[in-house]
Amino acid sequence: MESKRFRLDRFISGKLQIPKKQIRPMLAAGRVRVDGIIARDMDQIVDQFSHVVVDDITLQQHSAHYIMLHKPIGVVCATKDEQHTTVMELLPANSPQDLHIVGRLDLNTSGLVLLTNDGHWSRQLMSPTQKIPKQYLVTLKHPLTPAYIEAFTKGFYFEYEDITTLPAELQILGPNRALVTLYEGKYHQIKRMFGRFRNQVMALHRIAVGNIVLDENLQPGQSRPLTKAEQDYF
Repeated sequence: MESKRFRLDRFISGKLQIPKKQIRPMLAAGRVRVDGIIARDMDQIVDQFSHVVVDDITLQQHSAHYIMLHKPIGVVCATKDEQHTTVMELLPANSPQDLHIVGRLDLNTSGLVLLTNDGHWSRQLMSPTQKIPKQYLVTLKHPLTPAYIEAFTKGFYFEYEDITTLPAELQILGPNRALVTLYEGKYHQIKRMFGRFRNQVMALHRIAVGNIVLDENLQPGQSRPLTKAEQDYF
């Protein structure tokens, strides 16, 4: 979703269909409130979630929504699909209709999926320049060795895209289990990285994006709104 941000005078002018020159005296008279606070600056920026009131007339009152969902295996990160259940179909019936998916997971990958109607927030969270850490629990077909740790730290060259992956962190949790932290999201990246060792990924489960950790109380298919601390990552 595209974030819509406007100068306050332009926003009010468009909503009330009046010239912008009429906005300054309205602000000076204290007739405009933004998010419950009297607004005086016509250059103030408002977005699609700002609560804007002129006199007793509400010009806009939209709410931002941020949701975490525990995606099961076999569910697709899409709004519609003819063959598989989508994450949207797992949400409660009274969920907002304008949500979009933040950072998709493959059909056979489970774990944390985020949904929101705040385009600015989702772009920040997924922007390559932010290098937001994403953590995955990985189950492998063959045992791990310390050589994996060094290789993940150095990065892997992917010839098809002509890129070298950013340094990643690998922590060995057991003979065939690892915790992997990525700072980017290339196509099938984790499977391809382990593929260099000819070690098949048997299960892949995302547990965290930044400071947002999958709630252990959420069963596969369940969801809940993010807390204020979780949504205030930026």
